[in-house]
Amino acid sequence: MMKRDYKYTLDSEYIKRYLGELTPMQESRLLQLRKWIADLQKGKVPSDTTLLRFLRARDFNVEKAREMLSQSLLWRKKHQVDKILSEYETPDVVKQYFPGGWHHHDKDGRPLYVLRLGQMDVKGLLKSIGEDGLLKLTLHVCEEGLKLLEEATRASEHAIQSWCLLVDLDGLNMRHLWRPGVRALLRIIQIVEANYPETMGRVLIVRAPRVFPILWTIVSTFIDDNTRSKFLFYGGKDYLQPGGLLDYIPKDLIPDFLGGPCKSFVHEGGLVPKSLYVSGTFTERDGDPLSEDSIYRSVSLGKGQVHEVIVVNRDPQSVLTWDFDVLRHDIAFTVYRSEHELRHAPADATGGSEEQKSVLEQKGWREGEHFHRVEPTLVCHDGESIQGSHVMVECGSFVLQWRCELLDSAHRAAQLMYFHETLTSHHYKGSMSSLQSGTSGFSCLSGKSMASSCPSR
Repeated sequence: MMKRDYKYTLDSEYIKRYLGELTPMQESRLLQLRKWIADLQKGKVPSDTTLLRFLRARDFNVEKAREMLSQSLLWRKKHQVDKILSEYETPDVVKQYFPGGWHHHDKDGRPLYVLRLGQMDVKGLLKSIGEDGLLKLTLHVCEEGLKLLEEATRASEHAIQSWCLLVDLDGLNMRHLWRPGVRALLRIIQIVEANYPETMGRVLIVRAPRVFPILWTIVSTFIDDNTRSKFLFYGGKDYLQPGGLLDYIPKDLIPDFLGGPCKSFVHEGGLVPKSLYVSGTFTERDGDPLSEDSIYRSVSLGKGQVHEVIVVNRDPQSVLTWDFDVLRHDIAFTVYRSEHELRHAPADATGGSEEQKSVLEQKGWREGEHFHRVEPTLVCHDGESIQGSHVMVECGSFVLQWRCELLDSAHRAAQLMYFHETLTSHHYKGSMSSLQSGTSGFSCLSGKSMASSCPSR
């Protein structure tokens, strides 16, 4: 049997029906890879469609494709990936709060997966099922996709080699830029790219808000160039206009939540209740600090006290982002800007309360004259999680201020846990130009509209 495999030839009808159009060179290299893998795997050879995916991912360089496929086969064996379809049990929190699922097919017969990313509580899912739980869920989806491709090919007149992904970003905000979550997402993307190459035929991004370029800047560098070229972006409501979804998805299959007639069974998502969080689920991995305690700072505030972070900006159009949780009591949050360069006063060695006053008050400055409020005051309540951003159009000093006005009946101090960072204008502008050059129109991503924040609870 094995010797016959070595002399294996490809019937032209079989190629056309199940593999698609191949040049003589591509046929030859498919046969070469098949023989090499047969030698390595002692006769256990993946399907021709699998071999082709890895060949395409490496531009039909047989040596590189063999290396990539060999690594993937070892990975599948180590992590028992072949058993995922039969053994994976969907956690209850995923059933209730994960906003993704398979939804019919696109106009090319590709299986269509819908992900309502803007409604996904990344932090809640990670704190309830962990990074490995989210990875297993993703792998289960990918394995389902491979099975659906086989079924679609059998049901159609031609080979269906990839699926279509429809991503709805309605609701996307700075909550989704929680850095531990982004790191977990990047790890998952890298694993999928390495083991499921050339399975993504088209990615349709709809209802992309103005905060999306920041997330795209972080994520896109980890996506293969060939895969990235398959992304189509739609801002605002233009996804139902000519050149939009109707070019790729049958009209009667447009999901109802996007204004179509087709009932979607994809969960709408929402915030995962903290009661479902599992202690210790989300931990550090391989020395990379993923736990929020490693990057978040905790602060206690008494009545009338403030905590401030001063960010001196010398990079116009850079983006200031923040993410904080109010752990006890109510706290007022405001962002100010001054043309003057500010610095924190040294801590009072006597233990006085001067450092608990605003640096703006200490200088005796007046609002509207020496400094300006660039984000309106937001009163944040006990238990709330707040995210936001501000495009720092001009240079100057920006002050993130948290203030406690009242204490609870037990006179306990208010508590806060926060994280902030600045995304440089170079990266931000780069993401904008790359998006705008290949989209149907990001009208809602104009420079003017991006100058304000995207606060989110």
